[in-house]
Amino acid sequence: MHAKPRRPAATPAQALEAMDSLIAAHLLGQQEMAQRLGLNITDLLCFGCVLKAGENLLSAGDLAEHAHVTTGAMTGILNRLERAGYITRVADPTDRRRVRVAAVPDAVTRVEALYGPYYGRLMELFADYSPDEIAVLTDWFTRTTGLAQGYIDELRKGDA
Repeated sequence: MHAKPRRPAATPAQALEAMDSLIAAHLLGQQEMAQRLGLNITDLLCFGCVLKAGENLLSAGDLAEHAHVTTGAMTGILNRLERAGYITRVADPTDRRRVRVAAVPDAVTRVEALYGPYYGRLMELFADYSPDEIAVLTDWFTRTTGLAQGYIDELRKGDA
């Protein structure tokens, strides 16, 4: 095991600037990934939610909530994803009126082939951090995600 690099000191302002740069690069990257997969960014986000759910298939309503879109918008998203071969709709075994959304295995393979090398590089980067540092990063990512989603909700409520 190699020695962990010494971390340079940073101020909260520098951390915020670094975060802004990460977000900008991530947004550009997601646009590029979506384009390569023949999707728009919202459809890619929704397909990501389907993948994250795994075997716990989501309903269209659940997916709309996760993606912060209306159920009407979700119908269009699911129609596009289904036509593009990314998802299939499965009858809900407990409620015949509802459907669940499942990823098409071939689509999962295509997405994994595109994202795999990037995620591999991220895992290499994480290997430079101690378990305690990974715990801090995970806590920060989790808390920041909650903060961001809460702020988005506030903005949307203010618009209503």
